[in-house]
Amino acid sequence: MSFIVDKQTLNDLNIPGKYKGNSIFNLFDHTHTRGGVRLLEALFQKPLSDAEAINSRSSIFQYFQANEVEFPVGKDLLDQVEHYLSGSSGSNIAGAAFMILQKKVLDRITAKDEYKTIRAGIVAMIGFINRMNDFFCRLDTIKAGGPYQETVQAMKHLFNSSALKNMLSESGASVLSLAKVIRYDYILRHLCQEELKKVMQVLYETDVYITVAKIARARKFVYARAVPFAEGKNHIYINNVFHPQVPGAIANSAHVDHGHNLIFLTGANMAGKSTFMKSFGIAVYLAHMGFPVAAEEMTFSVQDGMYTSINVPDNLDMGYSHFYAEVLRVKHVADEVSAAKNMVIIFDELFKGTNVKDAYDATVAVTEAFSENRNCSFIVSTHIVEAGETLQQHCSNMQFVYFPTVMNKEVPAYTYKLEKGISNDRHGMMIIKKERIVEIIKGAALQDLDTACQ
Repeated sequence: MSFIVDKQTLNDLNIPGKYKGNSIFNLFDHTHTRGGVRLLEALFQKPLSDAEAINSRSSIFQYFQANEVEFPVGKDLLDQVEHYLSGSSGSNIAGAAFMILQKKVLDRITAKDEYKTIRAGIVAMIGFINRMNDFFCRLDTIKAGGPYQETVQAMKHLFNSSALKNMLSESGASVLSLAKVIRYDYILRHLCQEELKKVMQVLYETDVYITVAKIARARKFVYARAVPFAEGKNHIYINNVFHPQVPGAIANSAHVDHGHNLIFLTGANMAGKSTFMKSFGIAVYLAHMGFPVAAEEMTFSVQDGMYTSINVPDNLDMGYSHFYAEVLRVKHVADEVSAAKNMVIIFDELFKGTNVKDAYDATVAVTEAFSENRNCSFIVSTHIVEAGETLQQHCSNMQFVYFPTVMNKEVPAYTYKLEKGISNDRHGMMIIKKERIVEIIKGAALQDLDTACQ
């Protein structure tokens, strides 16, 4: 079963987006190969929900990171290899010989150089096979029994098979006889076609491993440790998590478990609430992929999925107001939570689309009801601090934290560091006064009146 996530959550956390400069995918999209890009996209689409699979994948990333492995093949050589393998050969040696002889003859008549192209492709393949063999031989000397050892041994065995072994001795060859062109073309594009597809797939996987490992090393990301979910022992511990796409982001810690499964978050606008919630959600998502996370340390019980409600739009086509869209989102999440799934749920400013009284009542009722699902982990933020004060009186499983605002005369400043408790900031009107919005409106009204009187 795959980790459950929906489009709203992916968009809230800005996970997908090859051409979005600040997306999480774009952060890791520095592979050397087109096949590597496709594989990276596939990994982002299917986070894992098995602790062993998660830890196995992350151990391979750590293996490549610890040994600072470099990608073994240059772009030009790779382009030649992929182009050559996209062609076909005869189904037997006689058919291969007929096809190549035909092209050699036609080259002399038409000057198409098709025979020379095949020969150049084979020379490229010989260079490629030798490089890949050398690469896996080097990996074999690094750490016996490492997490990538099974793949290393499989590749070494393949390159030393009877069909390909002779090509290892052709290293550096630039000119091949007609007989060798015929034999090697038949071997490469027919006899060993499936084996070479496997080699290319392993190369693309290696591309992703090397790329992600380099990013983790450069950005000082860490690898989370996954444990199987166990009833009553659900937990997510993240020390000093930060947003991987925010320059100079301030780190904060978040610990949720069966006994304290809901973080109730308050603070002023721009104090850091949304960024913190997104940082937490991104870390959870990447951890379930086995990818490195922007934190100092992370351990977690494997979750069934995650839903967020950070930027819920209205739906004019369906006639839904913003508030009704929020209600439907909360209902959908409630259905999932009540289905005995262990989920991560993140709500940013519950019911901000309605009046303060209804928002208060709904926030208290829904938050308390959700929190009783101890197999789930919640982060709920609100500006209605009175809701937090009410919940604090009779909910022992909630953590109350806030982002403070520091006033420098009449100018607000933000520490972006979580503190325990509930915010008592009431600076909205102060900021409105500082920006002189009322004066601007009155001034515009007076100007309109003067114009009307003239």
